[in-house]
Amino acid sequence: MLDFTVIRATLAEAYDLAPSLTLAQEMADIHARMDRVVPLPDFARYAPYIRAINRLKAEKNAVILAHNYMTPEIYHGVADVVGDSLQLAIEATKVEAETIVQCGVHFMAETSKILNPAKRVLIPDVTAGCSLAESITAEGIAEMRAKYPGAPVVSYVNTTAEVKAASDICCTSSNAAQIVAALPEDTIIMTPDQYLAQNVARDVPQKNVVWWAGSCIVHEQYTAEDLRGFRAGHPETRIIAHPECPPSVVAEADYSGSTSGIIDYVAREKPAQAMLVTECSMASNIADAYPEVEFMGPCNMCPYMKKITLEKILWALHAGAEEVVVDPAIAAKARVAVERMIELSRTIAK
Repeated sequence: MLDFTVIRATLAEAYDLAPSLTLAQEMADIHARMDRVVPLPDFARYAPYIRAINRLKAEKNAVILAHNYMTPEIYHGVADVVGDSLQLAIEATKVEAETIVQCGVHFMAETSKILNPAKRVLIPDVTAGCSLAESITAEGIAEMRAKYPGAPVVSYVNTTAEVKAASDICCTSSNAAQIVAALPEDTIIMTPDQYLAQNVARDVPQKNVVWWAGSCIVHEQYTAEDLRGFRAGHPETRIIAHPECPPSVVAEADYSGSTSGIIDYVAREKPAQAMLVTECSMASNIADAYPEVEFMGPCNMCPYMKKITLEKILWALHAGAEEVVVDPAIAAKARVAVERMIELSRTIAK
């Protein structure tokens, strides 16, 4: 566990981290990326950390990969690459820096290490887990294979290295349907997200899709009744849902897609009002890019993603903590499943 008393004392000796309105104003170009959701007084608290992190990245030959669910001060302030799980996996293969700092949950850092075994991969908080990843084990994969002999296992990237190693191919929410459709077998096992699998089964009716009964604590909380109630009061609002939501929720939405798909939809359609049925930070991170869109409605926060903070990122770079290690034998098997996903995704896109 991180000892914040020691961390803060150590960082305070090495860096001037006092809130500074003057520094915030000097960093107006960075603040402009998030000023719609981060007022200047708040940015004055973040600015010293952002400056220190960006300087350390250059000094230590490090790159920051950040998921779309990171908070705006991370997403816009220090990230070098942002995206959904597929985008980050692809970009991880292109990294030339010696160190990768993964701003996301633990399985994402494992994926970067799997794809870059020679690189040093750090995660700012090693306890940033994932309810979905924790819902399935390699033993669970074996159980599904015994139940459906001969069926290939498609595992969501939101899984541990051990689960990836036990799978035939990985997928993300942006490519799951295409990957399932492209496999030659008639019966396909999907793990661990039951709702993503059920939504894929609807989109790929020619396949017999069976699934493990896992779910995301963020997306499983939404209900079709909630969406119908919101739409009754806001009939002009576009409802945009992530496919980790239950099928009944997706059925009520105007569009369903991965986080990158959601961003593309907003960019293309530019609705006057939009409700994003996904993690809270999504709307915040794209709000400044689309000032003509009013983002409305409730959202659910991922407690694991929110464990990643500027303070922890600075500590990770300063102290070289927390390094992610994956057993080489497991990593080699997992790499096959992840690389197969990336290659098939590129083939499908052509």
